[in-house]
Amino acid sequence: MLTHLHVKNLALIREAEIDFTEGLNILTGETGAGKSIVIGSVSLALGGKVSRELVRPGAEYGLAELVFFVNQEKQKKKLQELGIEPEEGQVIISRKILDGRSINKINGETVTVSQLKEAAALLIDIHGQHEHQSLLQKKKHLEILDEFAKEELEPVKEEIARTYLKWKKLRQQLAEAQMDEESRLRELSLLEFETDEIEKAELTEGEDEALERRYRRMTNARKLLEAAGSAYSLTGYEEGSGAGAAIGRAVRELQGVLSFDEEGLSVLAGQLSDIDGLLNDFNREMSDYLSSLEFDEGEFIQAEERLNQLNYLKSRYGHTIHEIMAYQQKQAERLEVLMDYDRHLQDLENRLKQAEQELQVLCRTAREIRKRHAEKLCGKIREHLLDLNFLNVEFEMQFEELTEFTAQGQDSVEFLISTNPGEPLRPLMKVASGGELSRIMLAIKTVLADRDEIDAVIFDEIDVGISGRTAQKVSEKMMLIGRTRQVICITHLAQIAAMADSHYRIEKTVVQGETRTQIRRLNETESEEELARILGGAEITDAVLKNAQEMRELAKNRKNGR
Repeated sequence: MLTHLHVKNLALIREAEIDFTEGLNILTGETGAGKSIVIGSVSLALGGKVSRELVRPGAEYGLAELVFFVNQEKQKKKLQELGIEPEEGQVIISRKILDGRSINKINGETVTVSQLKEAAALLIDIHGQHEHQSLLQKKKHLEILDEFAKEELEPVKEEIARTYLKWKKLRQQLAEAQMDEESRLRELSLLEFETDEIEKAELTEGEDEALERRYRRMTNARKLLEAAGSAYSLTGYEEGSGAGAAIGRAVRELQGVLSFDEEGLSVLAGQLSDIDGLLNDFNREMSDYLSSLEFDEGEFIQAEERLNQLNYLKSRYGHTIHEIMAYQQKQAERLEVLMDYDRHLQDLENRLKQAEQELQVLCRTAREIRKRHAEKLCGKIREHLLDLNFLNVEFEMQFEELTEFTAQGQDSVEFLISTNPGEPLRPLMKVASGGELSRIMLAIKTVLADRDEIDAVIFDEIDVGISGRTAQKVSEKMMLIGRTRQVICITHLAQIAAMADSHYRIEKTVVQGETRTQIRRLNETESEEELARILGGAEITDAVLKNAQEMRELAKNRKNGR
């Protein structure tokens, strides 16, 4: 259930915190006090649309934070499947709004909006006026029926979905397989060429990588041979331009005149002689290094040609040898199909027919389950509608078999209603008003309350278009839902507010020239005064206050079964 709401800098709310309880939580307040802001904040935290205008003027950011307590094992398991691990049973969802963008977190970890919505769908159900209107859509009727029949129907629906995907894929394959003889022969020719070209290449897995390494070595060996040979020539003694020959001539020149100035030239002559010796040693060792280098021109050309062949095949059939071989396998299978094309088509047709028969059986099974549960569902909804002040109401579900299969089966269903004796049953969209739609949805919610795994529900504008005795009946239904689920409801009707297990007042105040919305939980006396305000308006007389006290007492008696 939702245990805590924290709102900061959103619209008229500077900062507000609400601790919700089990049972029926009622929020009331004058028109314009900010009731819609509270529901809007919850919706925002659960992944609703972000608007920069929602942040209070002058504030750097807006924040909506929800704390849920999860004690149902099914809920915990589904949350864990989404990667959310309740910490001591708690799940904290927060959304911070900055410059029209949002930072979304679940238990302190940043998540996407879609992840936020997935988690929210497991934790709370927000029921607003738009959901009343959803009853005008036939697809919603099927969702409601399937939820009611979920325990028996779900395994069949899962099998339908799997078989439908198989059937759809086979139908697509059969459609794609249709071709004329000319097209078949043209494709056969291409397939034969491609498979033959790859087969003749005699590919080996990993061959390209090993060949590239060997080719790089040979390429570098060639460069080494050229560089080392050049260095040997430039420092050698055989050519007149070599450094060794030049230094040898220099040594001989100095030795020829050394006797004329032995004191001045002996050191220089010795240094030059040492250089000559070092260069001679270098040149000899370079000669040995050159002898050790081997380069087979024929092997190099062969490797280069093979690499070119492999790169050509990669450009046509795949980026790696593995991909090329996989492509060859795929084309070979397709070639085999086209070689025996008639048999292939017959095989596809047989498999499609079998899948279609399986799907028809599953759809019939689902329809039987749905019809059986539809009778029970409509009976229960009718009982609750009678309790909600629908007199002489008839409520049924009409089935229609679709001409095409869907992942849900082959059923189209629609709720039919008659609210007056003698009137024929007609679709909701042609009969029900806004107030009637809200009561019908409340009846449905009451029926589904024990079956729904979500244990928190918010009702916004559930009381639209109702008053008097009907409002009293609505309050009793909400009390009934509140016995098995947490209910949070915004209302302007005293009959509903009187049923509150926890009553909160939303009020607007002016502080230092700034309008602010505040929310606080009321004690028993304050709750009676709030009921009197709803009943009596601006002036609360003793009679109105006494009426509110009596209404509160009657509500307690009803809750206690008296």
